[in-house]
Amino acid sequence: MILIGIGASLPAPDGRAPRETCRAAAAALDAIPGLRLVALSRWWESAPLPPMPGAPWFVNGVARLEGSAPPEAVLEALQALEARFGRERPYPNAPRTLDLDLLDHHGAVVDSPRLQLPHPRLRGRGFVILPLAEVAPGWRHPLTGEDVATLAAALPPQELRPLAA
Repeated sequence: MILIGIGASLPAPDGRAPRETCRAAAAALDAIPGLRLVALSRWWESAPLPPMPGAPWFVNGVARLEGSAPPEAVLEALQALEARFGRERPYPNAPRTLDLDLLDHHGAVVDSPRLQLPHPRLRGRGFVILPLAEVAPGWRHPLTGEDVATLAAALPPQELRPLAA
């Protein structure tokens, strides 16, 4: 199981709203050679973390994919998709047109300068854990062994809400 976090808070260069960008990105994930989209969470709206007064809220979701592409190849494909959707990186945690995070890749543990698995900041983030629970309710954190329900129960308060379909 490969888990990808999808998020956006700014309109895409073509003017498409963040939610539409996230939908298009999910469809594009299914077109990556060696990967197949098998589940997509509903979309969630969340305040930026850390809080940034005046910054737009994010639309977030999680995609579950199956496939044999190695994690480094998946990361390259995700970064190419971000660039295609106009992603810029002016400063850490900046509002963005698209953010794709490789959260987990078949339970692998990787700690390199380019890639860390599982994603080092997924714990404690409701905008990741709650949609992840929708697409992979049996998932366990590869390092701690905690199941996603335990992680969800331990979430700190966050400004977060599911969006209507």
